[in-house]
Amino acid sequence: MKLSFPHPIIILLGFILLAGLSGYFIQSGSFERVLDAETGREIIVPGSFRPIEDKDASIYEVLLSIPEGFILGADIVALILLIGGAFYVVEKTGALQVGIEALIYRFRNKQFLLLYLIGIVFAFCGSTMAMQEEIIALTPVLVILAKKINYSIRSIIAISLGASLVGASFSPFNPFGSLLSQSIAELNFEEGFAYRLLFLVLAIVIWCSYHIKYGKLKVEDSDTHAMKPAKISFRHGVILILTFSGVGVMAWGVIYKDWGYNEMSALFFVVGISCGLIGKLGLNGTAKAYTEGFGEMIFAGIIVGLARSVYLILQNTAIIDPIIQGMFEPLEHMPAQFAALGLYLSQAIIHIPVPSTSGQAVLTTPLAVPLMDLLGISRQVAVLTYQYAAGLMDLVTPTNGGMMAVIAAAGIKYDDWIAYLWKSWLLLMVLGLISVFIALFWFA
Repeated sequence: MKLSFPHPIIILLGFILLAGLSGYFIQSGSFERVLDAETGREIIVPGSFRPIEDKDASIYEVLLSIPEGFILGADIVALILLIGGAFYVVEKTGALQVGIEALIYRFRNKQFLLLYLIGIVFAFCGSTMAMQEEIIALTPVLVILAKKINYSIRSIIAISLGASLVGASFSPFNPFGSLLSQSIAELNFEEGFAYRLLFLVLAIVIWCSYHIKYGKLKVEDSDTHAMKPAKISFRHGVILILTFSGVGVMAWGVIYKDWGYNEMSALFFVVGISCGLIGKLGLNGTAKAYTEGFGEMIFAGIIVGLARSVYLILQNTAIIDPIIQGMFEPLEHMPAQFAALGLYLSQAIIHIPVPSTSGQAVLTTPLAVPLMDLLGISRQVAVLTYQYAAGLMDLVTPTNGGMMAVIAAAGIKYDDWIAYLWKSWLLLMVLGLISVFIALFWFA
């Protein structure tokens, strides 16, 4: 019998089982929390950790966490279905196909410029609004693009989703990452801005260059040689403008109006129906295309729900705080360089059970800051170790439902994704660590 790599659902069910079993080996515990007036979030009180009554999860509770995870992530699942359905409708009108062909023809002799442009746009979105789940809807576009330019779909996802996650990780102005952590650490936004910006640029250039170079398929596709200018009709033009205006409005709503997943879902439901009618699919044809789009995206929604179940079990058994306490406490007695390395690796490991970057900032920054103060190290190091490690782990950890949903929608197996990505991921992890070590002296 030939063994094969587990299916993503099996991987996440394994994590759910592991989370349930962990409660029997880790004593439940908790930190005291207070409301931080500046961030509006509850943060941990350093030194307040205490064991509490053990809260082991029964088999019944582990099984119950699966539907409860879907309920907890219902807004994201709705977003995936509604936006995914909308883009499927747009694809059925033929507008996406024509638009991509026109774009490729425009850059036919300079494909690398097109790919750098895509990487920079996604990196900007990641840097400013930590865009991740929203990319699920763009996956059909990226799949078509990969086929048309004869690139591996894994490389195109890396240049889009990957660039967004790298941008969010290294960004000096990510409101859900570095800015939140700096605020908790009581650091000024201006302090270290240029330093972070320099490493952001380096990270994006290295990341995009790597995947542009190694993503090209060796077997040439005859379609690439027979490329002809594509004419965008008026109807297709209107659909494309409406679709990408929707993306722009979504970004505006997230940044300036504090939109959540429900507002984004409602926006693209209207966009999808409108594009179907403009594209002459008719009411029934638009509805049929929308439901077919649901079918294409349902697997991505399942992945998100299961990923939420893992965190739900860890939260209910109260073992997240003990894990963090157990990893941070030994660092108090280490020399500065080893403490920084230990903090960096600890933040990376902590991101597996805590896949929310903002949640991790709230959990770990209040503990990392007094640790840095105790060792005479700048608080900037506490923020840098968190933002680089947690952000880059989003690229590989299976508990990150957004990443898993995107690669599922693109038809990429998790093991194929890791096999392709690990070298470039390790390269940026090393870059982040170099930045942390330089920061020990730069911010001394």
